[in-house]
Amino acid sequence: MELDWLCYISATLLGAYLFVFKCLRNVNGWYYHVKLGKKKHPLPPGDMGWPLVGNFFAFAKSFRSGDPDSFINKLVSRYGRTGIYKTHLFGNPSVIVCTPDMCRRVMTDEEHFRPGYPKSTVKLTGTSAGSASPAEHKRLRRLTTAPIMGHKALAVYTERIEDIVIDKLDEWASMKQPFELLKGLKEVTFRVIIHIFFGSHSQYSVVTKIGELFTETASALFSLPIDLPGFTFHKALKARKKLVGIIECILEERKMMMKTGDQREGKKDLVDVLLEVEDENGEKLEDKDIVDLLFQFQFAGHESTSLGYTIPKGWKVVNLIRAIHMDPQYYPNAQEFNPSRWDDYKVKTGSFLPFGIGCRLCPGSDLAKLEITIFLHYFLRNYKLERINEKCPITFLPMVKPTDDCLARVIKVP
Repeated sequence: MELDWLCYISATLLGAYLFVFKCLRNVNGWYYHVKLGKKKHPLPPGDMGWPLVGNFFAFAKSFRSGDPDSFINKLVSRYGRTGIYKTHLFGNPSVIVCTPDMCRRVMTDEEHFRPGYPKSTVKLTGTSAGSASPAEHKRLRRLTTAPIMGHKALAVYTERIEDIVIDKLDEWASMKQPFELLKGLKEVTFRVIIHIFFGSHSQYSVVTKIGELFTETASALFSLPIDLPGFTFHKALKARKKLVGIIECILEERKMMMKTGDQREGKKDLVDVLLEVEDENGEKLEDKDIVDLLFQFQFAGHESTSLGYTIPKGWKVVNLIRAIHMDPQYYPNAQEFNPSRWDDYKVKTGSFLPFGIGCRLCPGSDLAKLEITIFLHYFLRNYKLERINEKCPITFLPMVKPTDDCLARVIKVP
């Protein structure tokens, strides 16, 4: 009798728990359904997650689990291959798009889609273009990309990049102990960007300090945006403030050099070009725009829609490009390292977007490809790599990397 009563109480408590759990789990969905009222077309299928936090923890968990594609795969499994799903991420009701056609449309349709970075990201990166009007966005893009896009513009930086790469490879090969290759490569990338921006005028101590502050700022890019002492985001904001101060001092110093003529002809660095460039109305870039561009460079370096669904005004649209690049429909065995997959491969429009497209094309794409090409040229000809932990697990937050930062030796080939 007592056992039956215990079972009855347990079943009642379990039922109550499941009922409350289900109710809470659907509060977000009900809230936005009521708020939007009647619509000509329904919202996309999907799940709005928990109140306040939405699906942030589920999203972060999938990346920390070693299977970052599980988040989108669960949506596909539950709601079918619609290619568009509602969700709630980074504090905003959002729509995820993950097919080539829709991603391409979002990135090229300036009339209906504007950059809408999370507020926490804007605070860290200072993405001024993300809050600019379409006209201002075009102006900033036109002024900032001209000096770094195309072979002619980048030719002046080739020798500088070669010197940095050769020096670093020789340094690594002379090391007796294994080192973290990933950190070494980040240092190469950082030095290239700083050297292109500020050139030979930049002192080693200043470059090192800028690198430390960048690393500290980037560490909070995917953290909880809590600006209180003790939290990573708060620490990163303080680091950004110091970093902006250093860069602004460099800009003021360079302006003074330009006024006094203390520059060698033909030896202009990118910062000189950006300080001088003018639009059709004779307006120059503001200092904050140049600072933001440097931040963006560094952070970038560490089916048909005719059915449509309703995408409410103010919602974020997340282009989940990774879902396209890992889709077996376009790339069989996508996780396999297979350079030969590109032999005679006909890419479906919009299915390969590593640098974005159209007005959302990464302004540093040509610079990145040049840097990669130069590094591989010298490395493959003269060096080989020996990894210490070949079976080291991979982590996916904040970026994809082996957990040991690719501990390895670089050996010079005779």
